[in-house]
Amino acid sequence: TYDTRRMYFRRGICRGHAGCESARVLSGRCQPTLIPWGPNVSGLMIGLLSIGAVFVLIYLGIYVAVALGIISFIGVWFITGSFHLSGSLLYLSAADTLRSYEFAVVPLFVFMGLIVSVAEFGRDAFQLAARLFRRLVGGLGIATVISNALFAAVSGTSIAAGAVFTKIAVPEMQRLGYRPSFAVGVVAGSSVLGMLIPPSLLMIIYGITTEQSIGQLYLAGIGPGLLLAGIYCVGIVAMGLFWRGFVGRIEISEADQRSSIISGLLAVAPLGALAMLMLGGIYGGIFTPTEAGAVAAWGALAIAALHRRISLPQLWRVLVETSYVTVTILFLVVAASLYGRMLTFAGLQPALAGFLQDSTITPMTFLLLYICVLILLGMIIDATSIILICVPIVLGPAMAFGFDPIHFGIMTILAVEIGLLTPPLGLAAFVVKASLDDPKITLGTIYRGCAPFVVMMLIALALVVFFPQIALFPL
Repeated sequence: TYDTRRMYFRRGICRGHAGCESARVLSGRCQPTLIPWGPNVSGLMIGLLSIGAVFVLIYLGIYVAVALGIISFIGVWFITGSFHLSGSLLYLSAADTLRSYEFAVVPLFVFMGLIVSVAEFGRDAFQLAARLFRRLVGGLGIATVISNALFAAVSGTSIAAGAVFTKIAVPEMQRLGYRPSFAVGVVAGSSVLGMLIPPSLLMIIYGITTEQSIGQLYLAGIGPGLLLAGIYCVGIVAMGLFWRGFVGRIEISEADQRSSIISGLLAVAPLGALAMLMLGGIYGGIFTPTEAGAVAAWGALAIAALHRRISLPQLWRVLVETSYVTVTILFLVVAASLYGRMLTFAGLQPALAGFLQDSTITPMTFLLLYICVLILLGMIIDATSIILICVPIVLGPAMAFGFDPIHFGIMTILAVEIGLLTPPLGLAAFVVKASLDDPKITLGTIYRGCAPFVVMMLIALALVVFFPQIALFPL
């Protein structure tokens, strides 16, 4: 029934009508949804207004999950005219997320990454790479990139990589004459490999959000991850040859040259074995990504314990930190799930897809605009939040344009990671700054050091965009 005086739909949610997800029953017909009070506003307009409202709340300093949850709850309430239905949808979003088998992979990989960080396996990888490449121009920069790539294969996060290698690589590079801006730029730039080379926490979030195979995303991340690492290495050598003022004047003593590569290989062997066990099991079909997370978590703990690199107090801190990170991501995913359902009620995705297909915009123009938005958002919001906010809106139109969802996910992650290196709130730069005990190295110094690596990431992203097989060849 419909009260014309109060403009409020009391009952009669349209169920089962083909193509109708958010309309009310009015005189036996499905009509555009109206706000329960105030002027006539369609569900589509509510969906559009909700996007702006989310960013306003985030700008005001409200936690992303809270902003998403509030706007989604109110949006569903306005669209359906039912406070009870809005609460039920919130319950269903939380219940579906908590029951998801795939989501169990998040705490497992977070736990594994923290164990690897506490046990200082990253230091072993860096020391071995430094021994191999010390004599090259910019050799320690290349060593940082390669050791970060190895660390990424067992950590799954850029934040841990940035914190670990800031303490390991930056003091060593400065001691040998590298400029501070170059040293911190290499660490911040190569830390993004942690989200691109599997296992990647961002790939897990994207897979859960879009209901895509996490295993296929892992396979698709190998090529772009190795490509980016290779571009970094070539770029570092080029800067060492043609931009020596930026890199610095390197001085290597005889004592630095004498070192045993065999001992380095033995030290880094557990890290390689753990990566091979986890990724080989996934790609070989022995176990699922979630089971791989459990195997890797136990493997990391066993290796750390056998090498006596973790104590009981450290293990307790790792467990507590794992809980904090997991719960934070859980709140984000639940809020994003509710947000996606609200947008479905509003009919935003099909309306946007139809509008774009009817317009003169080309698929490549759409992709370029999307990438620009992601890079701009990466300057002010963390990567996980960007994916949870943007992907539910644009995935439908992207697939309508013919983009493969796996390829689209890799491009999304690459674009989001570029924002981690750019001011004013590039997260990777803040991690490096927080991990340094050197007041002379400012955020400005870090951002200047990151600039060449931003350019190299843009080159890698362009190659992945124009040559999709870089990501899709293993599939």
